[in-house]
Amino acid sequence: MKILIDTSCWLWSLTDPEHLNKEARELLSDPAQTLFLSAASSWEIAIKAALGKLRLPEAPEKYIPSRMTAFSIHGLPVEHTHALRVFGLPAHHRDPFDRILIAQAQTEALTILTADRVFAAYDVATIWAA
Repeated sequence: MKILIDTSCWLWSLTDPEHLNKEARELLSDPAQTLFLSAASSWEIAIKAALGKLRLPEAPEKYIPSRMTAFSIHGLPVEHTHALRVFGLPAHHRDPFDRILIAQAQTEALTILTADRVFAAYDVATIWAA
């Protein structure tokens, strides 16, 4: 399965894995799964760290790539097709980072691992992580 990891779920997997349910923890550690982290998640993490809303053990430009490599997570760039797909999404979710993740999952036929129940309002495959 190709799984796009929601920003919060990815951070929990690193800092508080017990916050995730058993299925999510198993999927994230299963080498048969192909895991993706969106560039939008890196952007969100960098913004929150810069604002002091998120504490990381090192700067985001070191922390994110090193953890992605350590856990065999592929980067997913934000393409114009992803950004433009946001236009057609219903306004169920106001968070622009989550909206781009939904658009990416739809465009790339990915399943999103998330704890955000608002994702259920969209036509996107989800795995509930909490």
